[in-house]
Amino acid sequence: MSKTGLLLCGHGSTKPYNKELITKTAALISENHPQFIVKCGFMEFNEPDIKTSLDAFTTEDISALAVVPLFLARGVHIDEDIPGILGLSEGQKTGTFSTKQGMIPLVYADPIGENPLLAELMVSSAEVALSRISEKNF
Repeated sequence: MSKTGLLLCGHGSTKPYNKELITKTAALISENHPQFIVKCGFMEFNEPDIKTSLDAFTTEDISALAVVPLFLARGVHIDEDIPGILGLSEGQKTGTFSTKQGMIPLVYADPIGENPLLAELMVSSAEVALSRISEKNF
């Protein structure tokens, strides 16, 4: 039974923790969702770049490929650069991808955007920060 490919795209950074965030997120997805073959690629600064990771899927036994940007909001990379790498026009969200089994569907996901889960993560982060306050500090 073939799986679905998931290409997790990050911006990339000269700081190592940015790449670690993306690679650890990809590992968590792989661990918790065995129906996916997960790879990550970076727009800038880190390797592998998005094109290299995309090309690595050509030899995988996948029935579809989802390209998911780990970006908060739309911008030039989301609207122009990544679609260009995928062979999509600006605004286009679906296409095809050539693998050793033949052509398969390719879908391009939106960035995180206004997601209730993001709001909950921000509240969680605030609560952790607030827990550092002690009466001794005031």
